[in-house]
Amino acid sequence: MSRAVDLPGAAHLVLADGVVHLDPESAVFEAMLDGWARQQRARFLDFENTIKPRARLVRRFAEFTNQYPWQWQPAEVEAFFDHLRTDRASFAVSTGRSYQNTLRLFCGYVTDARYGWPVKCLDSFGQFPVQILHEWNTVAHSSEYEGDARRRPLTYDEVQALFDAADGRADEVRARRRKGLLAALRDSAILKSVYAYGLRRQEACKLDLPDLRRNPKVPDFGRFGSLFVRYGKSSKGGPPKRRTVLTVPEFDWIVEVLDSYVDEVRPAFSPGKHPALWVTERRSRISLRRLDEAFETARRRAGLPEELDLHCLRHSYVTHLLEFDYPERFVQDQVGHEYASTTAIYSGVSDEYRNRLVLRSFKERHAELWKGES
Repeated sequence: MSRAVDLPGAAHLVLADGVVHLDPESAVFEAMLDGWARQQRARFLDFENTIKPRARLVRRFAEFTNQYPWQWQPAEVEAFFDHLRTDRASFAVSTGRSYQNTLRLFCGYVTDARYGWPVKCLDSFGQFPVQILHEWNTVAHSSEYEGDARRRPLTYDEVQALFDAADGRADEVRARRRKGLLAALRDSAILKSVYAYGLRRQEACKLDLPDLRRNPKVPDFGRFGSLFVRYGKSSKGGPPKRRTVLTVPEFDWIVEVLDSYVDEVRPAFSPGKHPALWVTERRSRISLRRLDEAFETARRRAGLPEELDLHCLRHSYVTHLLEFDYPERFVQDQVGHEYASTTAIYSGVSDEYRNRLVLRSFKERHAELWKGES
């Protein structure tokens, strides 16, 4: 086998020479995970959102098999996924693929001779790790969309019901003179902003006051002519992607919502010099969990299906812009999709809209025929 080199995560860099471990198997396994984390950090992958969840899954698989990586065989991973699917009927194909990719990446790391783990394991335990995931025991990618089919864009009536429920909660808190009025008003405003600009959770939570921008082409919108999104979804190893989302006339009602929030509600939180647009009673930035809770509270009050989640508002934004006849490229740029195919997955235009297109095409066709005859 090839000699190990000084790559981030190499065995000789994470295992001290000459140290006798009381539990050598566990020590090597922990060193493998530490080395894999180093290798991923060298690729600038996010620790909290990527590296930690991956390590957690590898540990979970090791606990299920009661074996160490140099003992794993394809039979173990097949039994693991059979267990997951049996234990949870709603186990999604996309989740299964993600899990399999993670385990495949880990096996790829520990079987790469450049990192030295095959030699280390063979010398210490008489066995070496092998790749246990192959084309014949992993999910085949046969569809563009593998998420829950029940998740969909909200209809216009459902969006209105959701916002009415959010506003109603604020009115109820105000009427009862209970604590939490500011939070209820903030939650209503942020949910409306997520929809009006097609934002992801993190994009919304990470907004700062300076991210509210004017659009000189639409001066009537004032300081709310656009949003500068600085924390868009990044490609693996890359920085967050940035984009400017324009306020569109069909959603001009968001100008009044944001104006009221920025001038009246936010100052009442006494945020001081904190730059966050969406702040809490503790003068901190709103969390992803709190935003999810705000949506769930409004969804339950509105009586909407439980499979709908916050991200469905982004799907709704894409769908409704298309129904307003905005070009697909414009919609793609507004939501920050690299590929048009991703935007297409998000859309779910209504039958009414498609019928309008058919009728418009029908009228245009017959108008041409009529001109030809005359």
